[in-house]
Amino acid sequence: MSTRRKVSLITLGCARNEVDSEELAARIEDAGWDLADADSADGADVVVVNTCGFIEAAKKDSIDTLLAAHDSGAKVVAAGCMAERYGSELAEALPEADAVLGFDDYTAIGDRLDDVMAGRAHTAHTPRDRRTLLPISPVDRSSSGVAVPGHGGQDDLPDGVAPASGPRVLRRRLGGGGPVAPLKLASGCDRRCTFCAIPAFRGAYVSRPPAEVLEEARWLAGHGVRELVLVSENSTSYGKDLGDLRALEKLLPGLAAVDGIERVRVSYLQPAETRPGLIEAICGTPGVAPYFDMSFQHASGPVLRSMRRFGDRERFLGLLDQIRALAPEAGVRSNFIVGFPGESEDDFEELAEFLSAARLDAVGVFGYSDEDGTEAAKLDGKLDPAEVAARVEELSSLADELTAQRAEDRIGSDVHVLLEEKTGDGEFEGRAAHQAPEVDGTVRVRGAGLALGEIVAARVTGSDGVDLSASLSTGVS
Repeated sequence: MSTRRKVSLITLGCARNEVDSEELAARIEDAGWDLADADSADGADVVVVNTCGFIEAAKKDSIDTLLAAHDSGAKVVAAGCMAERYGSELAEALPEADAVLGFDDYTAIGDRLDDVMAGRAHTAHTPRDRRTLLPISPVDRSSSGVAVPGHGGQDDLPDGVAPASGPRVLRRRLGGGGPVAPLKLASGCDRRCTFCAIPAFRGAYVSRPPAEVLEEARWLAGHGVRELVLVSENSTSYGKDLGDLRALEKLLPGLAAVDGIERVRVSYLQPAETRPGLIEAICGTPGVAPYFDMSFQHASGPVLRSMRRFGDRERFLGLLDQIRALAPEAGVRSNFIVGFPGESEDDFEELAEFLSAARLDAVGVFGYSDEDGTEAAKLDGKLDPAEVAARVEELSSLADELTAQRAEDRIGSDVHVLLEEKTGDGEFEGRAAHQAPEVDGTVRVRGAGLALGEIVAARVTGSDGVDLSASLSTGVS
């Protein structure tokens, strides 16, 4: 009879957390544990919750998930961003968690789970600013030895497991796999946006070596992946710690050329660092989606300066003009914060005018709230929560109207759709090049002989909000 025990791994938050979870899954299996069905506590001895600690709503969701896991009767382990960010504070506030693990615990996850099962207490770490663990100079960081989740863990693998020909991929696909997968370019961030706590618990910026990224891309292709979504906290900074500010432009053709990969998508672009050469590479490299996930956050110059960010309405519109001059049908999405301290009615109107002119395909609107340890939490000029909520509602309504119009403008255009889900007899749901997974709209396609994971040529025939319908077309090249 098998003595292997079972772990359920529940992932919350963004695509970067998905990569971290799949690395944790590989480590857990290497340590002699079995993995239960994804995102379910049923039959598990231990439930590991990879938490999100980005904003208040995400933290609440993480707590609720940990409590629900405790109610299942299994042992409960908190990992991920919220666990790293709060450490011993979370352990004290949430006795239902049998252990709270930080990023430095990931390499010994098997030992930590053994301790939990044996009832041995684990002392949670005291939170600290992870930026202080790495050298200030980016080019000095690669040999630091600091734990960076989702980077393959090459330095801590046992002797003899890595092939001499190259890096071993430390990853185990979860959730049934599928034709789309995130691929981590880097972790951490060197920017100092006043509203954001992520750099403090994710650390300074560290790029993965191109050879390691390419090896993982080949591994994913071998597991049925057809689209790679490149993720990081800031993809435009990729390579700066490797001594090459054009590393991403050089990497994209290699990723697109991986056998089996049909589409490469770049996410998390900073407007201040989106250089002309990168725009050209994204718009002009065969196999790379002309898609721009731009972190604008606002469009008023004074508000952006208070956020410690670059730009204003005119500069951002100019950047969009550069993109569309090379790829008129390029997809563009962005997120915006309203109600930031000191945001005047004129500032808010400036943002609304930008949205009206920008013709974005997808828009996320968030109301400002104080985050622990951020500079913005100490700023004067805080708006009444009711006013923040009213501005969120107003801008969200405008965004819904504008993105629906943008989708309607695509009727009659030709698209290539990656089929990801069968929704009915002969009907599939997928995404065109201008649509990223989960955060943007979808395309419904009907036709005989179609298969999941296939990219088909189609012509857009209708729209419903940001979602499109399309018919197969033989005229799309």
